[in-house]
Amino acid sequence: MTPVRGDDDRRALVRRLIDRQPAGLDLLRRICLALVEALPASGSGISVMTADGTLGVCAASDPASERVEELQFVLGEGPCFDAFTARRPVLIADLVDVPDSRWPLYAPAVREEAVCAVFAFPLQVGAVRLGVMDIFRDRVGPLSGTELQMAFTFAETVVEALLDMQQSGVARDGDGAAVLDVGRRAELFQAQGMVMMQLGVSIGEALVRLRAYAYAENRRLEDVARDVVERRLRWDGNNQ
Repeated sequence: MTPVRGDDDRRALVRRLIDRQPAGLDLLRRICLALVEALPASGSGISVMTADGTLGVCAASDPASERVEELQFVLGEGPCFDAFTARRPVLIADLVDVPDSRWPLYAPAVREEAVCAVFAFPLQVGAVRLGVMDIFRDRVGPLSGTELQMAFTFAETVVEALLDMQQSGVARDGDGAAVLDVGRRAELFQAQGMVMMQLGVSIGEALVRLRAYAYAENRRLEDVARDVVERRLRWDGNNQ
C-alpha cells in the first residue's frame, strides 16, 4: 500500500478504497469492506446505539462479522458497549487476556468464532453519540500507530455517512445519542414495546427479556422480534 503521510492523504485513500467496492452495496457495507482491505483485519462491523444501550447492527463486512457483531446485542456485553459508554476506543489485542469478569459470555463466544482480537471505536460528534465501529482480527496483536490513525479516519468517515443519512431516518433521543431507523431495528423496537406492555416492565427490561430468550433458544434476535410482532410469541401467557 502507498505510504500515507497526513490526514488529507488518509482521507483520500479511504475514499478511493470505498469507491472501488461493489457499487451495488450500500455505503456502510462498502466502508466495512474498505476497512478490511486497508487494515490487517479479518472483519468489521458498524452498529448504532442509544443512551440506554439499545444496539443495532447497521452493516458488516461479511456474514461471520455480522454474527460476531450481533453477539454483543444478544448477550448485552462486549467492546461495543464499553466503547460507547466510555466514549473512547477499546483496544483488545488478545481476547485470551480479557478477565473472565469483564465479558463472561461475549469473550468465549467470539473466540469460538475464531476472533482473537477486537478494536472498538466510538462514533461521536461532540456530545452526540451515534454508535461504534468494530474491527475484528483472526490473530492476536495490536494495531500499529499508523493503523490506528487509519482506523480513526474510517471512524470519521462512518460518522459523516451516518449524519448524511439523517434526512432519511435518524432520530435523536434525549441524551444526545442517535438511532438509525434501519428496517429490522424498527421491528425490534416494536417488539420491545409489545413485551413492555405485556409484562408491565420498562423498555430496557423488555429488551433484556428478548435478549435472554434469543440466547437461551439459540436464535437470532431479529427472528424473535418478528415472532413477537406477528403475535406468534407472547410474554403474558403460558409460553413465558
